[in-house]
Amino acid sequence: MWPDKAQILRELYEELAPVCDLQDLEKVKAKYLGKNGIVKNLSKSLKDIPLEQRKEFGIIANEIREIVEQIFEEKTNYFKELKTRENLLKEYVDPTIPHTIKKGHLHPISLTLDRILNILKSMGFLEKKGPELEKEEYNFDMLNIPKYHPARDMQDTFYVNKEGYVLRTHTSPIQIRTMLSEKPPIYITAPGKVYRKDDDPTHSPMFFQVEGLAIDKHINLKYLKYTLDTFLKLFFDKSLKTRYRSSYFPFTEPSFEVDIGCVICGGSGCRVCKNTGWLEVMGCGMVHPNVLTNCHIDANIYIGFAFGMGVERLAMLYYGIDNIKSFYENDVRFLSHF
Repeated sequence: MWPDKAQILRELYEELAPVCDLQDLEKVKAKYLGKNGIVKNLSKSLKDIPLEQRKEFGIIANEIREIVEQIFEEKTNYFKELKTRENLLKEYVDPTIPHTIKKGHLHPISLTLDRILNILKSMGFLEKKGPELEKEEYNFDMLNIPKYHPARDMQDTFYVNKEGYVLRTHTSPIQIRTMLSEKPPIYITAPGKVYRKDDDPTHSPMFFQVEGLAIDKHINLKYLKYTLDTFLKLFFDKSLKTRYRSSYFPFTEPSFEVDIGCVICGGSGCRVCKNTGWLEVMGCGMVHPNVLTNCHIDANIYIGFAFGMGVERLAMLYYGIDNIKSFYENDVRFLSHF
């Protein structure tokens, strides 16, 4: 069949009329210039044309091909330029319109952790770190926590599939690792995430803890009390009443819970302190001789004290927050206060 140039071009323009992007254009292009397209088929049909008419048929077929290719090239360039303009408009910023850029900032937990570590560093305690997936030996055994101790029960500790390992329940294993690798005197802090099966308004299954350890020849309870009283005064930026209540921890003897006068009501009694006027902030005590011996430190020569605090707990008191979960909800309205 002799090619009808006018008819082919008329049909092409009709099909191009509704095309509005490159994707639709490629579909029409495939119909005309594809492997089995209309223009390609004209060239394939040349062999069926009588020999004396092939030259004239070929001239017309080439004209159609050149015109169709030019039409698609122009359309392609048009849609590419249109896309470029759209992108430029999206990226355009009018410098005459006043605007403010909101800057990011540190999370309140990070702010509190930095504050704790900086204060303790100024008092001579060097920061040490350790793994969150910890050996049971370091997390329990060497800290004088026996196999039958309730802290090792499944309802308190996250055990993992790897035998002999747990998600650390405190950062005390860092103390063990340090005492095994370094000789006294030792003055360190052990910050990091810890994991316990707790979940209520004042407890989280994952939280941050900072522990401190001091091992030397002439340490006693006065050193412990002076260190913690000084730290709390610097942390809260004011003088505070403190009291040390007798307690029990397997790795310290004697052991104490440390309370401060309520920073909310000033000790007069409120909902936060349950009308007692006191708030518990940390635990502490003199390092148990068994722990020193387990770490190959002569308990007859050296003595030490240790303490531990929850970062979220101190952040809640410092910023006046009554629900620990507020720290982890990532509510921008809440975080913007800091």
